[in-house]
Amino acid sequence: MPNWPLEQWIVVAGTPIIAMLGVVLTFVTLPGTWLIVLWSLGVAIWQPDVVPWWVVVILVVLAAAGEALEFLASAVGAAKAGASAWGIVFAIVGAFIGAVAGMFIIPVIGAIVFGALGAAAGAVLGEMAIAKRNWEDSKKIAKGAAIGRLLSMLAKGLVAVIMGMVICLVVVLR
Repeated sequence: MPNWPLEQWIVVAGTPIIAMLGVVLTFVTLPGTWLIVLWSLGVAIWQPDVVPWWVVVILVVLAAAGEALEFLASAVGAAKAGASAWGIVFAIVGAFIGAVAGMFIIPVIGAIVFGALGAAAGAVLGEMAIAKRNWEDSKKIAKGAAIGRLLSMLAKGLVAVIMGMVICLVVVLR
Protein backbone atom coordinates (compact mmCIF):
# COMPACT_ATOMS: atom_id res chain seq x y z
CA MET A 1 0.00 0.00 0.00
CA PRO A 2 1.34 3.47 -0.86
CA ASN A 3 2.55 5.65 1.98
CA TRP A 4 0.22 8.58 1.23
CA PRO A 5 -0.98 11.23 3.66
CA LEU A 6 -4.61 11.00 4.77
CA GLU A 7 -5.62 13.90 2.49
CA GLN A 8 -4.45 12.01 -0.58
CA TRP A 9 -6.29 8.86 0.49
CA ILE A 10 -9.49 10.88 0.90
CA VAL A 11 -9.16 12.31 -2.61
CA VAL A 12 -8.16 9.01 -4.25
CA ALA A 13 -10.93 7.03 -2.50
CA GLY A 14 -13.58 9.75 -2.60
CA THR A 15 -13.28 10.74 -6.24
CA PRO A 16 -14.53 7.49 -7.82
CA ILE A 17 -17.30 7.24 -5.22
CA ILE A 18 -18.48 10.79 -5.96
CA ALA A 19 -18.10 10.21 -9.71
CA MET A 20 -20.24 7.06 -9.61
CA LEU A 21 -22.81 8.74 -7.38
CA GLY A 22 -22.89 11.69 -9.79
CA VAL A 23 -23.54 9.39 -12.74
CA VAL A 24 -26.33 7.54 -10.92
CA LEU A 25 -27.94 10.80 -9.79
CA THR A 26 -27.79 12.16 -13.34
CA PHE A 27 -29.55 9.10 -14.75
CA VAL A 28 -32.42 9.68 -12.31
CA THR A 29 -32.53 13.37 -13.33
CA LEU A 30 -30.92 14.75 -10.18
CA PRO A 31 -27.96 17.16 -10.35
CA GLY A 32 -25.20 14.56 -10.46
CA THR A 33 -23.06 16.50 -12.90
CA TRP A 34 -23.00 19.42 -10.48
CA LEU A 35 -22.03 17.08 -7.64
CA ILE A 36 -18.99 16.08 -9.70
CA VAL A 37 -18.21 19.76 -10.33
CA LEU A 38 -18.53 20.63 -6.62
CA TRP A 39 -16.26 17.74 -5.60
CA SER A 40 -13.69 18.79 -8.19
CA LEU A 41 -13.88 22.41 -7.06
CA GLY A 42 -13.43 21.36 -3.45
CA VAL A 43 -10.41 19.22 -4.29
CA ALA A 44 -8.95 22.02 -6.45
CA ILE A 45 -9.22 24.42 -3.52
CA TRP A 46 -8.01 21.90 -0.93
CA GLN A 47 -5.28 20.27 -3.01
CA PRO A 48 -4.56 22.37 -6.11
CA ASP A 49 -1.66 20.12 -7.07
CA VAL A 50 -4.11 17.22 -7.56
CA VAL A 51 -6.90 18.92 -9.53
CA PRO A 52 -5.83 21.93 -11.60
CA TRP A 53 -8.29 24.75 -12.26
CA TRP A 54 -8.49 24.06 -15.98
CA VAL A 55 -10.04 20.68 -15.14
CA VAL A 56 -12.71 22.37 -13.02
CA VAL A 57 -13.46 24.76 -15.90
CA ILE A 58 -13.81 21.85 -18.34
CA LEU A 59 -16.16 20.07 -15.94
CA VAL A 60 -18.30 23.22 -15.52
CA VAL A 61 -18.54 23.55 -19.32
CA LEU A 62 -19.52 19.87 -19.64
CA ALA A 63 -22.13 20.18 -16.87
CA ALA A 64 -23.63 23.28 -18.50
CA ALA A 65 -23.71 21.50 -21.87
CA GLY A 66 -25.50 18.58 -20.20
CA GLU A 67 -28.11 20.93 -18.76
CA ALA A 68 -28.65 22.55 -22.15
CA LEU A 69 -29.02 19.13 -23.78
CA GLU A 70 -31.53 18.03 -21.19
CA PHE A 71 -33.79 21.03 -21.52
CA LEU A 72 -33.60 21.45 -25.27
CA ALA A 73 -33.96 17.86 -26.47
CA SER A 74 -37.69 17.51 -25.78
CA ALA A 75 -38.18 20.83 -27.56
CA VAL A 76 -36.17 19.61 -30.54
CA GLY A 77 -38.14 16.35 -30.58
CA ALA A 78 -41.43 18.24 -30.54
CA ALA A 79 -40.23 20.72 -33.17
CA LYS A 80 -39.12 17.92 -35.52
CA ALA A 81 -42.61 16.48 -35.23
CA GLY A 82 -44.11 19.83 -36.29
CA ALA A 83 -44.87 21.50 -32.95
CA SER A 84 -45.83 25.13 -32.66
CA ALA A 85 -43.92 27.44 -30.33
CA TRP A 86 -46.58 26.74 -27.69
CA GLY A 87 -46.16 23.00 -28.02
CA ILE A 88 -42.40 23.38 -27.60
CA VAL A 89 -42.66 25.63 -24.53
CA PHE A 90 -45.26 23.39 -22.91
CA ALA A 91 -43.15 20.28 -23.67
CA ILE A 92 -40.19 21.80 -21.79
CA VAL A 93 -42.35 22.86 -18.85
CA GLY A 94 -44.16 19.52 -18.81
CA ALA A 95 -40.87 17.60 -18.85
CA PHE A 96 -39.62 19.57 -15.85
CA ILE A 97 -42.85 19.21 -13.87
CA GLY A 98 -43.12 15.52 -14.74
CA ALA A 99 -39.53 14.79 -13.72
CA VAL A 100 -39.89 16.58 -10.38
CA ALA A 101 -43.25 14.94 -9.61
CA GLY A 102 -41.96 11.55 -10.75
CA MET A 103 -39.15 11.63 -8.18
CA PHE A 104 -41.79 11.59 -5.46
CA ILE A 105 -44.25 9.20 -7.12
CA ILE A 106 -41.83 6.38 -8.01
CA PRO A 107 -38.36 6.90 -6.55
CA VAL A 108 -35.44 6.47 -8.98
CA ILE A 109 -37.24 5.67 -12.25
CA GLY A 110 -40.18 8.02 -11.71
CA ALA A 111 -38.23 11.06 -12.86
CA ILE A 112 -37.37 9.34 -16.13
CA VAL A 113 -40.84 7.99 -16.87
CA PHE A 114 -42.77 11.04 -15.71
CA GLY A 115 -40.31 13.43 -17.36
CA ALA A 116 -41.09 11.82 -20.73
CA LEU A 117 -44.82 11.68 -19.97
CA GLY A 118 -44.74 15.31 -18.83
CA ALA A 119 -43.05 16.37 -22.07
CA ALA A 120 -45.73 14.53 -24.05
CA ALA A 121 -48.59 15.91 -21.96
CA GLY A 122 -47.19 19.43 -22.14
CA ALA A 123 -46.86 19.22 -25.91
CA VAL A 124 -50.45 17.98 -26.26
CA LEU A 125 -51.74 20.73 -23.95
CA GLY A 126 -49.86 23.44 -25.82
CA GLU A 127 -50.94 22.16 -29.22
CA MET A 128 -54.59 21.45 -28.47
CA ALA A 129 -55.45 24.22 -26.00
CA ILE A 130 -53.49 27.13 -27.44
CA ALA A 131 -52.39 26.28 -30.99
CA LYS A 132 -55.79 24.62 -31.66
CA ARG A 133 -54.30 21.53 -33.33
CA ASN A 134 -56.25 18.29 -33.65
CA TRP A 135 -55.61 15.14 -31.59
CA GLU A 136 -53.72 13.29 -34.33
CA ASP A 137 -51.24 16.12 -34.88
CA SER A 138 -50.86 16.65 -31.13
CA LYS A 139 -50.27 12.94 -30.55
CA LYS A 140 -47.46 12.90 -33.12
CA ILE A 141 -45.86 15.96 -31.52
CA ALA A 142 -46.21 14.44 -28.03
CA LYS A 143 -44.38 11.33 -29.21
CA GLY A 144 -41.54 13.48 -30.54
CA ALA A 145 -41.34 15.40 -27.26
CA ALA A 146 -41.27 12.21 -25.17
CA ILE A 147 -38.60 10.58 -27.33
CA GLY A 148 -36.56 13.78 -27.24
CA ARG A 149 -36.80 13.83 -23.44
CA LEU A 150 -35.65 10.22 -23.13
CA LEU A 151 -32.75 10.83 -25.51
CA SER A 152 -31.81 13.95 -23.56
CA MET A 153 -31.56 11.96 -20.35
CA LEU A 154 -29.29 9.44 -22.06
CA ALA A 155 -27.15 12.24 -23.48
CA LYS A 156 -26.82 13.95 -20.11
CA GLY A 157 -26.00 10.61 -18.53
CA LEU A 158 -23.22 10.16 -21.07
CA VAL A 159 -21.92 13.63 -20.18
CA ALA A 160 -21.87 12.59 -16.51
CA VAL A 161 -19.95 9.41 -17.37
CA ILE A 162 -17.38 11.47 -19.29
CA MET A 163 -17.09 13.93 -16.40
CA GLY A 164 -16.60 11.10 -13.92
CA MET A 165 -13.93 9.53 -16.09
CA VAL A 166 -12.13 12.87 -16.48
CA ILE A 167 -11.93 13.63 -12.77
CA CYS A 168 -10.94 10.05 -11.89
CA LEU A 169 -8.18 10.05 -14.51
CA VAL A 170 -6.92 13.43 -13.36
CA VAL A 171 -6.74 12.27 -9.74
CA VAL A 172 -5.11 8.93 -10.59
CA LEU A 173 -2.58 10.37 -13.02
CA ARG A 174 -1.47 13.23 -10.74
